[in-house]
Amino acid sequence: MRIEQHSIDQHNNRLYEDHLLRLEQLFTLRPSARRLLPLLEAFQIAIPSWALGAGGTRFGRFSIGGEPGSLEQKLEDIGVLHALNRSSGAISLHIPWDIPTDPAAIRTLAQSLDIRFDAVNSNTFQDQPGQSHSYKFGSLQHVSADVRKQAIAHNIEVMQYGKELGSTALTVWLSDGSNFPGQLNFRKAFQHVHDSLAEVYQSLPSDWKLLIEYKACEPNFYSMTVGDWGQSYLLANKLGNKAFTLVDLGHHLPNANIEQIVSVLLMEKKLGGFHFNDSKYGDDDLTVGSIHPYQLFLIFQELVEGMNAQSMNHASDLSWMIDASHNIKDPLEDLLQSVEAIQLAYAQALLVDADALESARIANDTVLAQEILQDAFRTDVRPLLAEARRNKGGSLNPLRLYRELNVREVLINERGVVSKATGL
Repeated sequence: MRIEQHSIDQHNNRLYEDHLLRLEQLFTLRPSARRLLPLLEAFQIAIPSWALGAGGTRFGRFSIGGEPGSLEQKLEDIGVLHALNRSSGAISLHIPWDIPTDPAAIRTLAQSLDIRFDAVNSNTFQDQPGQSHSYKFGSLQHVSADVRKQAIAHNIEVMQYGKELGSTALTVWLSDGSNFPGQLNFRKAFQHVHDSLAEVYQSLPSDWKLLIEYKACEPNFYSMTVGDWGQSYLLANKLGNKAFTLVDLGHHLPNANIEQIVSVLLMEKKLGGFHFNDSKYGDDDLTVGSIHPYQLFLIFQELVEGMNAQSMNHASDLSWMIDASHNIKDPLEDLLQSVEAIQLAYAQALLVDADALESARIANDTVLAQEILQDAFRTDVRPLLAEARRNKGGSLNPLRLYRELNVREVLINERGVVSKATGL
């Protein structure tokens, strides 16, 4: 399914008068907001190929119908999102769930939808049909050199697919760890991971990045071999200047100060990007901004400050990706909500008066510092995001138009009620 521009234009015409009123009110209250439009228009968030179908838990999975059964259909679904919000112009592929059988045709389809290829993701947390060795007891950390070689070869193969599609980054997340004391030699396991990643790193093209993701727990509950940002940062430092830490918002212990982690990684020039989601109890993979919107804003406040301090390009110098599981929602609706939540936090962070905040800090005026931050956070920037979308040909209200066009019903009619997304 493709959304025609005339449908978006008709929708915008109906909403424009009310939108203009709200936008002018915002510009009256916040004249500086006008200058943010080019930044918001340039900002793109990659959609993961694995997030376009219904998610699930170990207890069950409930299909929503009309799920994409091929990489081509996944690209078409992201094309729907991007047509609506003009901010979802990238896809992050997961291999082997989404191996392109005809890379040239896939690139042509993506270009027709104005979609580029972000980081490619390897998978050594599952055994695939026909593989020689099991990852039950780890992959890059495994006590067996043969298993490690298999995992290394897989990551190199993933890079090859990425090169054929125009990607320039590899994301490595390892489920490696242990469930019981004594099961693992921590030192040897970490050394094996480093040595294995070093072999992968040697095959990295000169213009690529290696993004090392970490996670505090799950699927192993006693130890994770790359369990926190410090271990990821250590690996990235040891590997070289093309290796970076990737932050998944759900991969921390409860109450971790993620904004401080982000600040330090940026300062050390080792922050590679994000997997955005939200959580209440653990790695819940919930809609971005649905539980902790203020935390998301504080993270972006550190990002904006840190990127500006290093004259970084907000849109392209870091990888911005969503990583969520849609257990009961329509995945496309959930992704529309998540993209807007990310942009809301970004726009609010851009509104912070950095000079006034620094003056308050120098004066040790903690009350004023809090007021400056919360004043920006409590500003309704939704009209600004809507204007940025409209300027690029997108919808003033993507979720509303998605429902008006009955997109899910159309997809069910095209693909069937019992369709199932690949890889899930």
